[in-house]
Amino acid sequence: MRHAILALNAGSSSIKFGLYDLEPSAELQLVSRGKLDLGDAPRLSAKAADGTVHCDRPLAGDARNAGIDALLDWIESELGGRKLIAAGHRIVHGGREFVEPVRLTPAVIEGLDRLTPLAPLHQPGSLAPIRTLAALRPDLPQVGCFDTAFHQTIDPIVSRFALPRKYDAEGIRRYGFHGLSYEYIAGRLKEISPALAAKRTIVAHLGNGASLCAMRDGRSVDTTMGFSALDGLVMGTRCGAIDPGVLLYFVLERGIAGDALQHMLYEESGLLGISGISGDMRTLEASDDPNAREAVDLFAFRAAREAAALANTLGGLECLVFTAGIGEHSAPVRMAICERLRWLGVAIDEPSNAAHAEIIGRPDSKVEIRVVATDEESIIARHARAQGNA
Repeated sequence: MRHAILALNAGSSSIKFGLYDLEPSAELQLVSRGKLDLGDAPRLSAKAADGTVHCDRPLAGDARNAGIDALLDWIESELGGRKLIAAGHRIVHGGREFVEPVRLTPAVIEGLDRLTPLAPLHQPGSLAPIRTLAALRPDLPQVGCFDTAFHQTIDPIVSRFALPRKYDAEGIRRYGFHGLSYEYIAGRLKEISPALAAKRTIVAHLGNGASLCAMRDGRSVDTTMGFSALDGLVMGTRCGAIDPGVLLYFVLERGIAGDALQHMLYEESGLLGISGISGDMRTLEASDDPNAREAVDLFAFRAAREAAALANTLGGLECLVFTAGIGEHSAPVRMAICERLRWLGVAIDEPSNAAHAEIIGRPDSKVEIRVVATDEESIIARHARAQGNA
């Protein structure tokens, strides 16, 4: 019987997963990658590393619990009789305490639950499959991997808000997110070339959730997300950076309650709010509606503006990397961002960009421009292997 590690990347409406065979003397080998859809039509789907469909079936009962149960049954009974020896999880917020992967015990889970006010729409979704898996397989080691951990290297002058100092001591500071994606990209750049990894680099993780990270020598030095996953760039349904006076106006003058304001900022804003059509970039790029065009333009404008600010933190810009769903697949968005950064020496090659090539900069570009597919699940599996004593 082959031993395997399961990496779970939970969102609000789906759980992405990767299954990896354990090879003690080599890298973990991807067996299957898939998704548990938890929406109106719950479904388990998975494909092998070569794209072959492994599984595609509807789920019955409570979507989240039934989905995890069906996934375990499929792995252990149908997929070559593999035995799970560890499971790793992406957890959005680790706060100040959890700055590296950790074995998940009841006390740790309780501590992570206390961080829910820092990520109210994300943390519960991160913790739900951990609890389900613990109930179904109480002896299975589980490891938590934190999106905030990669940014622990940020200098206090970057992470501090200009609020009374007592609040910083209470944990009101900029944390940064998408750390597992940035950790993967940092490692990938080092594999390509140690010299490349040492460059002043901005990584653009552009998806439904979006952020930028300034890094050098594989370490985060600045990022666009802050205390919460609302900050920074325009996102699918999230507003990004906003004048706090607007929020005070909503509360004090319009009488909008906290829950309603939270829902507006997380679920009704961003690309969806601007366009009035969709929060999906693919839908907006295919639309002739001027509001859709404005939403796409604002997305690119804000990304370029924030990139320029991060270049200031870095003291220059030598490499620009696009990753995640929009970053990897939207040539128009990449073009729009790069065009706004021409003054920094960014020169994009249109044919290479249209072909989604690995390197999309012109030969005369002063900034190396790359497209690198991210793989958060592989990072989660690697940490689960180490921390779970697999």
